[in-house]
Amino acid sequence: MVHDAGRSPGGPPALDIVIPVFNEERTLVGSVEAVREHLRTLPFEHRITIADNASTDATSLLAHQLAARFDDVRVVSLTQKGRGRALKRAWSQSDAEVLVYMDVDLSTDLNALLPLVAPLLSGHSDLAIGSRLARTSRTTRGPKREVISRAYNVLLRGALRARFSDAQCGFKAIRRDVAEQLLPLVEDDEWFFDTELLVVAERAGLRIHEVPVDWIDDPDSRVDIVRTAAADLRGMGRLGWSLLRGRVPLADVTRTLGRASRRSAGGRISAQMVVFALIGGLSTLAYGGLFIVLRGSLGAQQANAVALAITAIANTAANRRFTFGLRGTTGALRHQLQGLLVFACGLAVTSGVLWLMRATGGDSHPVVEVLVLTAANLFVTVMRFVAMRVWMFRRPPVVSTVGMQQDRERRQHPQTAD
Repeated sequence: MVHDAGRSPGGPPALDIVIPVFNEERTLVGSVEAVREHLRTLPFEHRITIADNASTDATSLLAHQLAARFDDVRVVSLTQKGRGRALKRAWSQSDAEVLVYMDVDLSTDLNALLPLVAPLLSGHSDLAIGSRLARTSRTTRGPKREVISRAYNVLLRGALRARFSDAQCGFKAIRRDVAEQLLPLVEDDEWFFDTELLVVAERAGLRIHEVPVDWIDDPDSRVDIVRTAAADLRGMGRLGWSLLRGRVPLADVTRTLGRASRRSAGGRISAQMVVFALIGGLSTLAYGGLFIVLRGSLGAQQANAVALAITAIANTAANRRFTFGLRGTTGALRHQLQGLLVFACGLAVTSGVLWLMRATGGDSHPVVEVLVLTAANLFVTVMRFVAMRVWMFRRPPVVSTVGMQQDRERRQHPQTAD
């Protein structure tokens, strides 16, 4: 249920400040009044949305009383708990240009709000986050939470290659058009929601702006650290597996928003190299096993050709899906034909190595042949990666939807062009 008392009479507001709450009857009124007072210093139309997360105390009553008192306050009521669920509901129902989220305890100094939203309102960035771990941030909290927070973000950088510094700070903002594309892709409805949103945005090539914040730990926090940490680890595993399998349509988000370059749409080269190397390692093991099995009945040259052909087909299919994120049958046959052409080049290299071994040393032990051919295949692997990235799986340029609209307007109204 949504109480719409907070709609601006002049149209959609620039900012919608969402405050998720669960049993916050002691702090809700004071926090909302403090946020309203601060928003009066900013030159933007605004709204405050209280997302009541299935509270069982007087929180819901107080929230609706605030909405009745103030035209810029509304309430979104949910019947289930979950911070992510509350933000999804409130953000998806908002018509504001920029959607903000902050904790009800106001641990983050509100003076960071303007630096948080300004890059989004100007169109410079797509998301913005407050960071307690930036060098210029000032935080007051116990050593236990400090260690856990830093360890979690180090783990994110290692496991999911995240580049943002603070995933869980309760002070974030996102452009509404970006939220419309990203929210359907975020599966988590609880505490991992923030991390998943940021990782998906980063992988799609969107720009994340970080703001150093002054932050004071809430001693009355009721977050179950152990349970939350376990849920976050499960979320990291699920998200990492989904990204590895290409289940998240990152390129579609990039193309729709038109924010990023072709390079970002295609994925970071370092990430692609890691996945490519894993697939290449498995392919090399499979090639070696097949060569040894087939050599006795087919001979070295024939066994090399058959083993390389089988692993090349499997390698192309695996890299198409996992390394470069292409799914479906569109272009699959063309990619396999291109892969076979690259395979032919690899076959020429390895066959040449075998011929050279025969010409210079006569018959060699199968293990020696495998070692020499493996070295040759390393060269072929590098050649294959370059061919895949710049030729086989090269993505078309990402055309900015904003630029397309501007071009149409210039053609329709040439007299207004500069």
